[in-house]
Formats: sequence, C-alpha cells, structure tokens
Amino acid sequence: MVCRMPRMLLTHIVTSVPCMFSSRSAAEHAVRKRMISHIYSKSYIHSSPAAAAQAQVILYDRLLPILERSIEEDCAESTTNRGIDVYSLFMGATMDFIAAYIFGLKHGTNFLGDKEYRNHFLDLYRARNNYGFFDQELPELTRLCRRVGIPLCPRWADKANRDLEEWCRRLCLRMERYLDAGRYQPDEKADEPVVWNSLVNGLKNEETKHGPSSILYPTALSNLELSISSELLDHVLAGQETAGLTLTYLTWRLSQSPELQSRLRKELLTLSPNMRMTKSGTPASLPDPKQLDTLPFLDAVVTETLRLHAPLPGAQPRQTPDSGCRIGQYALPGGVRVAAMPYMLHRNETIFPEPEKWDPERWLAPVRGPDDEEQRRQMNRHFWAFSSGGRMCIGSNFALHGEDA
Repeated sequence: MVCRMPRMLLTHIVTSVPCMFSSRSAAEHAVRKRMISHIYSKSYIHSSPAAAAQAQVILYDRLLPILERSIEEDCAESTTNRGIDVYSLFMGATMDFIAAYIFGLKHGTNFLGDKEYRNHFLDLYRARNNYGFFDQELPELTRLCRRVGIPLCPRWADKANRDLEEWCRRLCLRMERYLDAGRYQPDEKADEPVVWNSLVNGLKNEETKHGPSSILYPTALSNLELSISSELLDHVLAGQETAGLTLTYLTWRLSQSPELQSRLRKELLTLSPNMRMTKSGTPASLPDPKQLDTLPFLDAVVTETLRLHAPLPGAQPRQTPDSGCRIGQYALPGGVRVAAMPYMLHRNETIFPEPEKWDPERWLAPVRGPDDEEQRRQMNRHFWAFSSGGRMCIGSNFALHGEDA
C-alpha cells in the first residue's frame, strides 16, 4: 500500500516546523514516534523485502564496483597509490541507503553514481554544521535578529540550510507526483517508500481520529506539507551523518591493522552467501541479516568504533519532569535542562581501561565470574552512542544494519 498526501507546494519558507526530534513536549514526541518506530525496529528491517532489495542494488551495483575500480586503477599504476576518499564515498552510500528506505530506490538519491552532486551536498552540509547552536538554543532571538538584519549566523550558513531544505522538499514533491500519477508498482520491492508510507499514513490517521483536537494539530496537521518535509529532512541528515562517519572511522582504524582486517574478512566470509564479488556477477541474494548477529568480531569492531568515535559525542539534552527528580546525589526541580555526553561516558577509565585506545578485544573478553559480569554490564550501560530511553536515536537499528552490511 502506498499513502498519498495533499499536493505539496514548493516554496522558500524555511522549514521551522517541529519534527519528532525537536518536539519538546513528551506527549507530542510519543505520538510522532509511534507513527514510525516500528519500521526502524531490528525485526522489521531484517524482514523487509524493500530494505533487502535496496541494499542489493546499492551495494552491488553502486558501492562495490567503485571500490573495485579504485583497486584496479591503483594496481595499474604501480608507482602511484592514489587511494580513495572514503569519507565522501561512505557519506554518499549511507545517504543512498536512508533515502531509498524513505522514498524508495527510484526516488531516493544516487550520490554514489554522481560524485559532483554528492560533493556539492557535502559542502552544503559542512557549511552549516558549526552554526546549529543559535537556531537550536535561541530560536526566537535568532529569528528576530534575522528579521531586523542582524543575523547571528553567517548568511552563507543560512543559505546552506535553505538549500538543504529545498532539496528535501523537492524529493517530497517528486515522490508525491509519482504517486499521484499511479506509476508505483508494488512488485518493485526496491521502490517501496517505507518511511514515507508510515509517516503519511500515521499523520492521516491522527487527523481522521482526532482532527483539530489532536496534540499534533498546531504543529503538524495544520501544516502537513512542511511537517512531512521537516520530519524527513531530519531522517536523511541524521541517517547519513551517523553511519557515514562511523564507517569512515572504522575504515581508518582497520587500515592501520592488516591483522585485524584479515580476521574480520575471514569472519565475514562465513556468511552464506558470502557477498564476495565474482567475475560472473553478483550473488543471487544477500545473506540473511540474522546471520550478522553470529559474527562477534564484526560486532566488537563496530561497537568499539562507536565508543571511541561517537558520531554525536556532545551534550544530548533532556528536561527533568514537572515534579522534579533526583540524579545521583542531586535533587533537581522540574523543567531543568540536563545533558550527558557520550564523549565523556565512553572515556571513563574505570569502565574502559586505556579509553583512548581502539581495542575491539575489550568487547570480546571472556566472562568468567561475577566481577567480569559486572564489568560487562557497566560497559553496556555506559555505551551511549545512540543515547537511551524514549528519546534515543530511532534509527539506531538502521544505522547498525547499514554499517554491518
């Protein structure tokens, strides 16, 4: 089933409409989250024909041929080892994965196939990357300063934000026109817009059931077009950055240890099919994703990379409940903003000895007794790459699924 929404108008209004991530109200956040959380669950992703078909194309028709050509070119020029920009490549690959899951393969992105397009997008993304503080922490003051001609952010950073917003809205408009024309074929599993369907269907159901009395009416249902664009922009940017950066750091770490590369490669070749590129073509299908849970060294490599190089290492804010609460020895009143930092949690020397050392073996240490069990429990408790609780990263399973693939 494909869900349609009212015709979208492409305008130059900055997407200041709240999305799930930016919803301050716990009740509003919960309603938004229920609409899409199931499609980001591990079981759903593993059993999704759309995700499997999309991964097949992106891996075998786009990513692996690029890597193979790079190797062949380096071998042909024995005196020059040019290498490849894995940051750009992996940011492109992860964008293609998340955009395909949102809009379907046909109406997602092909950053891997268009390097110029990909690098232009990354330039826009990096241009505004250091200027999120004012819009996030002082939104009303920031908007006022823009109106009176005293912007707190450079104009080129604001322009980069507008360009990214327009880019996402064009993807949404293209998706809507495609559905309106009735060209979607359910048999084309790779073209299923999984996230789009879930989000649009959820918003329409909320409007049908509650109408103007819905908690989402002021922020979403009364401005449906911008609300959908805002939500999906958050998904594509967050989905790209977290997995893309992690893959880049993981590759860098493995490049420094041929021994660990060989060990990981040996473990990956136990998959069936083993995903090896052959001269006769690609495998008929990807291995069952459940097999990835049986690869302990792969899990250790990914987890240790996320520990030492958390994609979002800074403060992840929360707000105390109206009734107040206790955090450790401190009693806090309601409405107080607090935050924890993965960077600090992941460098607690008591929990992670030699915290600046990239050491996948720390996650593979045998558990021989109560002390070892407690150490492992504390390691898992302090691992906060995706946050935790009701506000944790909704796409953590998708990020890990993509990285493991």
